Formats: sequence, C-alpha cells, structure tokens
Amino acid sequence: MRRNYCFRTIVSHRTVLDTSGCFASAGIMAAHVLLVLLLPVVSVWLVSCWWLRRYCFYRRRTFFADGLPATLFVTAHPDDEAMFFAPAILGLAPAPRWLLCLSSGNYYNKGEIRKKELLDSCAVLGIPPSKVTLIDHRDLPDNPSVEWDIALLSALILEQIEAHRIALVVTFDAGGVSAHTNHRSLYTAVRYLISEEKLPGGCRVLVLETVPLFRKYVSLLDLPSAWIQTPDVLFVLTQEEADLAKSAMRCHRSQLLWFRRLYLPFSRYMVINSLNYLQLEGERGFSPAEKPGQLRCVDKQTLRYRPMETFPSLG
Repeated sequence: MRRNYCFRTIVSHRTVLDTSGCFASAGIMAAHVLLVLLLPVVSVWLVSCWWLRRYCFYRRRTFFADGLPATLFVTAHPDDEAMFFAPAILGLAPAPRWLLCLSSGNYYNKGEIRKKELLDSCAVLGIPPSKVTLIDHRDLPDNPSVEWDIALLSALILEQIEAHRIALVVTFDAGGVSAHTNHRSLYTAVRYLISEEKLPGGCRVLVLETVPLFRKYVSLLDLPSAWIQTPDVLFVLTQEEADLAKSAMRCHRSQLLWFRRLYLPFSRYMVINSLNYLQLEGERGFSPAEKPGQLRCVDKQTLRYRPMETFPSLG
C-alpha cells in the first residue's frame, strides 16, 4: 500500500510539472507573436521620427511667409526659457528676439542667483542681456498658489511689445505646460490684450501647446503625435541645437535637482515645440475683474475654429 501511494504521488507531481511546462511554452509563444506584431510598428515610428526631424528643420521658414518676425518670449520664471521654449527660441534665429520674464523666481529665496542664471542661459540661446527684461514686482511673486494681477501683467507685456515693435508674442497656453498658476496667468493676460484689441496691428500671439503627461517625457518619440495634431507652428531641434538647449538649462545650476536632470534627456519640450495662434472671435471685451465665459480660438492661417478652455477665475 505504501508503494502504491508513493507511485501515485510521483505521477501526480510529474503531471503538475508537465502542465507548468505547457504554460511556459504558451507564454513564450505569445511573447514571440507580440514581438513580431510590434516590431514593424516600432520600426515605422522610429523612422518617422528621424524623417520628421529632418523635414521640420527644412520647413521652419515656411511657417512665416513674410519672414521671421521680431519676437517677444513671455515667461514666468528664470529657467522657463530653457525648459519649455528653447526649440522656439533657437528655431526663430536669426530673427530679433526679446525675453520678458515676469518674476525673479524667488520662491526659495534664490532670486539674485536666478537672475544671473537667466542671463547666462539666454546668452547660450542667442538672446543678449540687452534684450532680456526681468520684472521683480511684489505683486508678481513666484508662487504656484498665487494668481497674478492680470491688469498689471497685460500692461507690462504691452509696454514691451510697443517699445520693441514686436510682431509675434510667444507664451504659455491655458494649461501652462505644467499647470503652474503663474504660467496660466500669462496666458490669461495675452487673451485679455487680444480681447480688448490692445495689441498693435499685425502683432500675433503663439501659445505653447500643453500635451498629456504620457507624451511629455518621451523626447523625440512624441514627434509623430505632434505632427498628426497639425499645430500652426512646429519647431524640432537638430542634435546640435538640442545640445545647445541642454547647455542653456545647465546654466540654471540652482534648479538642477535630480528630477530636472532626468528632465533634460526625456522631456519633449527640450526638442519639440508645437504652438498655435491665439485669436478671439465673436465676443465682447472684458475687464480683468470679470469672470468671462467661453470664447473661441481661430487659427489665423486656415481660419479653422477650435473651442478654447474657459478662462481661469480672475476673482
């Protein structure tokens, strides 16, 4: 009886082993099938990234039929120009470019250090100190929980536009890329200027597209997605220009924490800027003290209407 029991136990054990082997074989086969299916897709995606990078470089000038315009970049903090706008700044060279930074970035009491870092970064990007304006105003603190005064912002932006005869303003869109309140305040200020028809004739506004989180940190792999979205203007940096953008970001030594060091190789904003023209149609002007409702954005080049987000609360 003991021998029979032992025999049955061994047979049962071998059956379990054979079954697990079948599962393992099925798993390997499924992995092979998945690899065969994905390999062509990945290959096409990588080739399209390579081709679009070259194509977008040669197509840069076609975005501006009348030549490269005098451009004002409007940012909220020192390092925004390198973290988010480097592709557009480098892509618009050799056009005259100015930078208006609306705070000294003094959230951690490093404002004086960051002012110098801003000038160093802009020099790398081709903007001389004489074309950099930094505002250090008590009503415009570097603080993600503070909504900036829209009337003050719009006045400061308009002053720069008129002083330098700016034909193109580049700033954040409603999402602010990182949803930072200060970034979004800049967008609201330029919308106010357009709504009130205060911009000089011929002056246009481009806003930097905020993309979903899963697209933000795939670097050049986001290029096909950006292309499919058909932005009004698309800047993609060459490898040499991308190295220049990283050098500009490294000028902000006080900000290079571990996660920003990871940001350099992985962020799509270090190599890709997709931007859209902002123009408000069909609504009356509004006061900065009001809370306006839904407006529409129209693409100046194709007159294609797109719904825009409701203004952030200004009250």
